[in-house]
Amino acid sequence: MPKLTPVDPATPFPPDFAWGVATAAFQIEGAAIEDGKGESIWDQFCRRPGVIADASDGDIACDHYHRLEADLDLIASLGANAYRFSVSWPRVRPGGSGAWNAKGLDFYDRLVDGLLARGVAPYLTLNHWDLPAELQAQGGWAQRDTVHRFVEYAQGMANRLGDRVAAITTHNEPWVMAVLGHETGVFAPGIKNRAIAAQVSHHLLLSHGLALQALRAQGCPAKLGIVLNLAPVHPASASVADQALARLEDGKLVRWYMDALFKGEYPQDVLADLGDDAPRIAPGDLQTIATPMDFLGVNYYTRVVVSAGQPWDVRSSGREITDMDWEVYPECLTELLLRLHRDYAVPPIYVTENGGAFKDQVVDGRVHDARRTDYIARHIAAVADAMRQGVRMGGYMVWSLLDNFEWASGYDKRFGIVHVDYATQVRTPKDSALWYRDFLRQQKTAQAARETHRPQGAEMTGA
Repeated sequence: MPKLTPVDPATPFPPDFAWGVATAAFQIEGAAIEDGKGESIWDQFCRRPGVIADASDGDIACDHYHRLEADLDLIASLGANAYRFSVSWPRVRPGGSGAWNAKGLDFYDRLVDGLLARGVAPYLTLNHWDLPAELQAQGGWAQRDTVHRFVEYAQGMANRLGDRVAAITTHNEPWVMAVLGHETGVFAPGIKNRAIAAQVSHHLLLSHGLALQALRAQGCPAKLGIVLNLAPVHPASASVADQALARLEDGKLVRWYMDALFKGEYPQDVLADLGDDAPRIAPGDLQTIATPMDFLGVNYYTRVVVSAGQPWDVRSSGREITDMDWEVYPECLTELLLRLHRDYAVPPIYVTENGGAFKDQVVDGRVHDARRTDYIARHIAAVADAMRQGVRMGGYMVWSLLDNFEWASGYDKRFGIVHVDYATQVRTPKDSALWYRDFLRQQKTAQAARETHRPQGAEMTGA
């Protein structure tokens, strides 16, 4: 593949392109037992010995709950016009059903209103993994009843915030919740059962479709969609076995979700591989899952390489490796976006997460993270490359605004463009944040120049 060059600041991204930063509630909010918040499955999971690398938890995290105004100022200072955040379901409806929590709802009111006052569009995610623990005690996502509890939750949040947010995402990365949470068990709720994982994936997708239908029925004006973690799956070699495995793994990671959402079917090769572990599917479920959406969110970090023999060594490619032991491979983002555009009738795509974990250190008040800056610049270039080839893109959002609780990795892995000293909660914008700020200023200046020189009556076209 050809090597990408850094994106040209003059690249004509559409004037309504969303340039943002992203976070998730459990990873930054803290205030785990304050103001009526209920327990989530991640609160419980963190108490299990040995499951979090540094034995930490999300009780305080980045203390965002108490530092909201300052963090909103920080977002605005970067020049971002979009902020992707998630609502903590147990903060607003502690039991997952039943009574709503006024103080929790008020927090998200302040968050949304604070963003709008600063000229930043709110992009709301309903489920970023922190299922209320009370629902898990009743079987969680393995039970069809949880589907209906989620729809009620979605309706309540849309009634409260839907008139003020730009978009509502139902679920963030259902593959992670299903596979890492219920098959390998390395994420909450820590179940290790392939059949349960398959059923969970189906219920997540079904709840997405039903929620879209319910929100449209109540006249929610926000754009509605879902966010998937997707990546090209490459064979480690040209062997028949490696190529066959790559096809199957692509089915599990990409086609299982994309085929269901955009074709109303699950891929036959994956169903055959699941055998008796395949999910129970009621009549009409697949048509519901394929309810048209307004956007597709894609989280991309690296490619996937599979080997039918010995596990593939990530360092064998000679590529730069992040602190997560992931290859830096921006060309595969272009490959992925082109594939989605080619194979599916997709609405506009947003890159809703993209970023790199690297070792960072504050030196004389600065964090010189050249590798992260390069990572972000090259992946924005990959988005621009896809746009030049006809892919409809709606936005790009850096993961993450802040260093935060990185799930099973605890606080050891830093993805933020803003450094957080967890002992003092001092925020220090890294060089990557300053680069992103300057890049967005250049974009704004270039856009203004294009508008000035556009012939009267001419239509603006995207890249």
